[in-house]
Amino acid sequence: MESVGAHEIVISADDRPGREELVELYDAVGWTSYTTDPDVLVAAVEGSTRVVTARYGEDLLGLARVVSDGASIAYLQDVLVRPELQREGVGRQLVQAAMEPFEHVRQKVLLTDDEPRQRAFYESLGWTELRDHGDGRLRAFVRFAEVPGEPAGTDADEDLADTASVSV
Repeated sequence: MESVGAHEIVISADDRPGREELVELYDAVGWTSYTTDPDVLVAAVEGSTRVVTARYGEDLLGLARVVSDGASIAYLQDVLVRPELQREGVGRQLVQAAMEPFEHVRQKVLLTDDEPRQRAFYESLGWTELRDHGDGRLRAFVRFAEVPGEPAGTDADEDLADTASVSV
């Protein structure tokens, strides 16, 4: 059991939240593009290499998940914390617990929104934005599937492509 801020929160890697809990959490943080098809969200979480949750009693407060081959790359896919508990240390605990089995992995990668708070959060955990890494010879590329109803190559796609962060 972890004590985070003024809350008694259990951080666990042995917990796979159910469909309703996932939809509620992702909606709570505004990630509604994940919840338009809950079956895909559930499959994504179930297919993750590692899922770590934060709970207060039965309430799901946060989640982090990693997709990895366990040898050369670990992709930190999602880090979510309910808005009322953000900046209380829950996200830090989730990331540390999620990434702990991948300490030996050379490449740790994540994509995130281009917001100063997120950059500061990940930098505080030792992550480096790609453009700040090394001598500038490393590049990251992304390719997003077209979303029905959205034009191809939207500004949102371009924004995400510009925010790759890599720790090598």
